[in-house]
Amino acid sequence: MIPQNERRAAATGMLLLLLLLIPPAVVQAQVWMGFRYTINNDGTVTITGYIGPGGAVTIPGTINGLLVTSIGEIAFAFCTSLTSVTIPYSVTNIGFGAFESCTSLTSVTIPSSVIGIGEGAFDSCSALTSVTIPNGVISIGMGAFGICTSLTSVTIPSSVTSIGAAAFTDCGSLTAITVDARNPVYSSVGGVVFDKNQTALVEYPAGKPGSSYTIPNGVTSIGGAAFYGCTSLTGVTVPDSVTSIGANAFYYCGSLTSVYFQGNAPSLGSDVFYGDNNATAYYLPGTTGWSDFSANTGLSVVLWNPHVQTSGASFGVRTNRFGFTITGTSNLVIVVEACTSLANPTWYPLATNTLTGGSAYFSDPQWANYPSRFYRLRAP
Repeated sequence: MIPQNERRAAATGMLLLLLLLIPPAVVQAQVWMGFRYTINNDGTVTITGYIGPGGAVTIPGTINGLLVTSIGEIAFAFCTSLTSVTIPYSVTNIGFGAFESCTSLTSVTIPSSVIGIGEGAFDSCSALTSVTIPNGVISIGMGAFGICTSLTSVTIPSSVTSIGAAAFTDCGSLTAITVDARNPVYSSVGGVVFDKNQTALVEYPAGKPGSSYTIPNGVTSIGGAAFYGCTSLTGVTVPDSVTSIGANAFYYCGSLTSVYFQGNAPSLGSDVFYGDNNATAYYLPGTTGWSDFSANTGLSVVLWNPHVQTSGASFGVRTNRFGFTITGTSNLVIVVEACTSLANPTWYPLATNTLTGGSAYFSDPQWANYPSRFYRLRAP
């Protein structure tokens, strides 16, 4: 038997011999007017780098008579002097990280000829305020516009049929993502992206107003990185229709304190609640799977079981007030809401009570100012 070190040396020698026998297919990078480029096998050009002065840059449609069809991987990455870029109609693809960390980039004109925006193409472009994705783009890569902290709104055209995970993650100023109603794959409700049937939640904009969100009934899955970096989110209600939550779904939602589950514990991807050090999961009586859920996520799980005690001296009308005692798991935080009509209810909060030692007393001194008064309990 040939010793292992000798076999390795022989294999290395054969590889070197093969490399010497095979003519190298080297494509030499060239420079034209500050643009580095290579010529592809089909005679088209890929922009591979930029060494110009920055500012407002217009990428050429042709170089030396050859059509520019692609912006290559990390071609403009870390070009901090770039303030705006116009991409010609000849370009069909924007590569991985093409404009990553162009921190002064405020404006991008993407033509309708582009069909693919690669992973991380505009990642960490912190000055970028708006993006118009033209009809014709088919795919938006994973993290394509991640950490674009000044981005306020995005519209997804009808042509897009693939959106990568975390495509708009950590965009803290992004208040809404709107999907064209004619899109056959995706839809949007209240600025949140879902699949067409609204059974899968795809992406939640990190800057959406409000500190809490109730996932619509009928949603069965929460996609990977769907809420990634939503640092203002404090509470989420998950309906009983949800059966799975993807990897990194609530990654680094640092303000998240309460996740209310209305059904059994869902199946989980990896690191679903990573970095959510203050979050607690609340579950209803009769639901299952919470020990494994806690073990897999590291979250504390607490039974959500508040009850209004309708008997005893604490319940009912007393001097200048109407009140009742709420009991349940110790330290539950309960919001008491009221309305004046159940036929067309408008609920508004009256008080927030903590069940210290498992109980708290609620009192309403304004009850007599209304012809009727109805109360309900909810999570914060």
